[in-house]
Amino acid sequence: MDSSSVAAKAEEQYVSNSLFTGGFNSVTRAHLMDKVTDSDSCPPDHVARGKAGYCQMPVCDGAGMKDDPADKPFKPLSRIIPIPSGIISPYRLLIVIRLVFLGLFLAWRVKNPNEEAVWLWLMSVICEIWFAFSWLLDIIPKICPINRSTDLHALREKFELPSPSNPTGRSDLPGVDLFVSTADPEKEPPLVTANTILSILSVDYPVEKVACYVSDDGGALLTFEAMAEAASFAELWVPFCRKHDIEPRNPETYFSLKGDPTKNKLQPDFVKDRRKIKREYDEFKVRINGLPDSIRRRSDAFNAREEMKMMKQMRDSGGDRSEPIRAQKATWMADGTHWPGTWVVPAGEHAKGDHAGILQVMLKPPPPDPILGTPDDKLLDFSETDIRLPMFVYVSREKRPGYDHNKKAGAMNALVRSSAILSNGPFILNLDCDHYIYNCKAIREGMCFMLDRGGEDICYIQFPQRFEGIDPSDRYANRNNVFFDGNMRALDGLQGPVYVGTGTMFRRFALYGFDPPNPDRIANSNKDSETQALTSSELDPELDVNLLPKRFGNSTMLSESIPIAEYQGRPLADHPAVKYGRPPGALRVPREPLDSSIVAEAVSVISCWYEDKTEWGGRVGWIYGSVTEDVVTGYRMHNRGWRSVYCITKRDSFRGSAPINLTDRLHQVLRWATGSVEIFFSRNNAFLGTRRLKLLQRLAYINVGIYPFTSLFLIMYCFLPALSLFSGQFIVQTLSITFLIYLLIMTLCLIFLAILEVKWSGIELEEWWRNEQFWLISGTSSHLAAVIQGLLKVIAGIEISFTLTSKSASEDEDDVFAELYLVKWSSLMLPPIVIAMVNIIAVCYAFARTIYSSVPSWSKFLGGAFFSFWVLAHLYPFAKGLMGRRRKTPTIVFVWSGLIAITISLLYIAINPPSVSSQGSGGTGFTFP
Repeated sequence: MDSSSVAAKAEEQYVSNSLFTGGFNSVTRAHLMDKVTDSDSCPPDHVARGKAGYCQMPVCDGAGMKDDPADKPFKPLSRIIPIPSGIISPYRLLIVIRLVFLGLFLAWRVKNPNEEAVWLWLMSVICEIWFAFSWLLDIIPKICPINRSTDLHALREKFELPSPSNPTGRSDLPGVDLFVSTADPEKEPPLVTANTILSILSVDYPVEKVACYVSDDGGALLTFEAMAEAASFAELWVPFCRKHDIEPRNPETYFSLKGDPTKNKLQPDFVKDRRKIKREYDEFKVRINGLPDSIRRRSDAFNAREEMKMMKQMRDSGGDRSEPIRAQKATWMADGTHWPGTWVVPAGEHAKGDHAGILQVMLKPPPPDPILGTPDDKLLDFSETDIRLPMFVYVSREKRPGYDHNKKAGAMNALVRSSAILSNGPFILNLDCDHYIYNCKAIREGMCFMLDRGGEDICYIQFPQRFEGIDPSDRYANRNNVFFDGNMRALDGLQGPVYVGTGTMFRRFALYGFDPPNPDRIANSNKDSETQALTSSELDPELDVNLLPKRFGNSTMLSESIPIAEYQGRPLADHPAVKYGRPPGALRVPREPLDSSIVAEAVSVISCWYEDKTEWGGRVGWIYGSVTEDVVTGYRMHNRGWRSVYCITKRDSFRGSAPINLTDRLHQVLRWATGSVEIFFSRNNAFLGTRRLKLLQRLAYINVGIYPFTSLFLIMYCFLPALSLFSGQFIVQTLSITFLIYLLIMTLCLIFLAILEVKWSGIELEEWWRNEQFWLISGTSSHLAAVIQGLLKVIAGIEISFTLTSKSASEDEDDVFAELYLVKWSSLMLPPIVIAMVNIIAVCYAFARTIYSSVPSWSKFLGGAFFSFWVLAHLYPFAKGLMGRRRKTPTIVFVWSGLIAITISLLYIAINPPSVSSQGSGGTGFTFP
């Protein structure tokens, strides 16, 4: 073995086995965990054989291989499927009809006040006008829904089939960097995150084109060691999935499936392999769940050793033995060194908001060509299976006191920068730690849109969110199918769906804050630009080379990666109609191997000071300043002229968990609504959008910022029936024929609109009704609180904080829905309780008064009672949630209910005291009306 190969091998092992950390404004350093060896013995294949940094094919000159486009006929990778005219035409017609009658109804209401109760009439008219405006903002963007389909076979033919210039069939698909974010191992269990990572590492996409990054924003050793365990178990799990075509590739979900596991399995050794993998996975779970105790025992042992050393030094130096020994309660790694991140017992430079940046390449980049296992490899026979593993990197950005780290958005931007230096995939797929890949071909589905003709102006592909563990009745509309299958599908017919935070494939170039490419302008400036990478000035005429550090920071490697990512993300120029593309074969060249200087640069860009005086978070990357950074980030892209695509696959692409507990659900909605209020009071308000934002898309974004304010009018309107019943008046002077006809027509239009929306969106009518119920529940609780918090922030400068939604499963193994019945008191529950109690008391009071009245007015009672029951019907899931399981209602509910009932009774007696004559005379007898 010559000296150069020995040096290269040593460098490779150093990078793959070292924990790189960055100090506070100091030079990057690395702690070697395993000894670097240069022996001839082969380490694991996915490490040892990953050093191929050159193209071994004779026809490859390193500049890209070109095929003749005429060799392959052009096939579109995706197509639009319009909604049948028999559904969408009546839907649009009903919108127009209801809009006309809504206008006539409001005009009639304004012209016919209730002279006997002007205050009641005025309140109702104000609310109804706002509801009409809110309904328009919601319904108008829904007039152009579409469906889409992909052609995975055409994608394979275009990018992966062997050809004269590509005899081995090496993939020409672009690279993808997958981001997984986690922050707290107590609320987001490491086992959940590990299963998500395993589903990513086993995805059906060229192995050498995949890189997985996990962001641990808490800097916890528990998460780090869990990821190391996941990387080790992946050596068995990933080849097993490829060999037997396993689906889904989340081991926890796969082994929990009910039914025959041998269905459609052709390999004769499947049962034996599955049994062995199941046993290995059970042991893997035991190791993961035992990590907290393991870390604690290890740290206690090392800390005790340090105390013994300090006592010995004190004894040797003749110090005062009466003084207690105070050694730091450090958290130790398995190699006997201090963990550079957050310690279990926080200390200086080792706390959640004060620790060094950490980067560990747990699985290094694989070689470009398949590596087959051997019959005796590990526990299973992988002799005909590719055993390579994708690149896997653990990242925990540096945090220091005095810096605003911008929560999840800051963590995602740190991953964007570090991944640009390590792998620079032109596309980025971000997932929450509890959202795993349920369809192993999901990335290919997204690529069908990104790489199709005209796909160069797509900024991101949004996949619908699907959830597991939801109760069958979906009491609190946790599945949110009305939004994901209705609203998002409708936006896909405009400029594209909004970004919802997870399950999204981004074009990296769009995240850098550039405008979408203009093929005509670029072609005029450079005739060869259609097949060549562009310079920074060509990407953005306003961006000079000297301004790159101001926008992206002072990393030269990061700046140089931008035009490469833009070039590699273009569609294939295999047809004259493709105006802006790259030549076939350009991405078959293997990536360069990692070295310590590259990893050191990746550590430097995750330092806490790197973003100072740059445009990160302002124009570049995820946008700062809102708890719903996802919506703002997507809005900025649409505002620059990009478009997005909604990708609904036959098999769900991703699945995750959602809170089914009432309190957790309300707090989740509170965070979303708070972000919307922030958007309304910021420069991200769609009213201030550019001309590149289409009209109907603008209305959709305006609705995003305005919908929480509907709670102010909804609260008022929910009290109107009770006020009507208490006062004996109604919102109209008499229940005239005109009023009832208008009400009937608008109600029928709404019903038929709901039925047609159910038809074109594919949701069920019950899901639509659950969504309507939770709209009122959240509108009278979480949305109201969000408006108050938003106004406090704008007026008084009080910052908004939100609680991280727990991803942990229920502790009751006998009932998977045990969390549904858990009642946790929250102040958000108070307004709905008050509304329900007031309406119930009002109905009872008005009914008794009407019965005992000498001249009963049943029309006014029925009008108020009808709307009270409308309110109570919407609050039924809320009331059911308060009852808990088997009527285990918290005492606080009875206390509040009693206090509210007594207060209302006393208030009414004070306002309308009984007359003396009525007290002295005998009461009237009960008579039926």
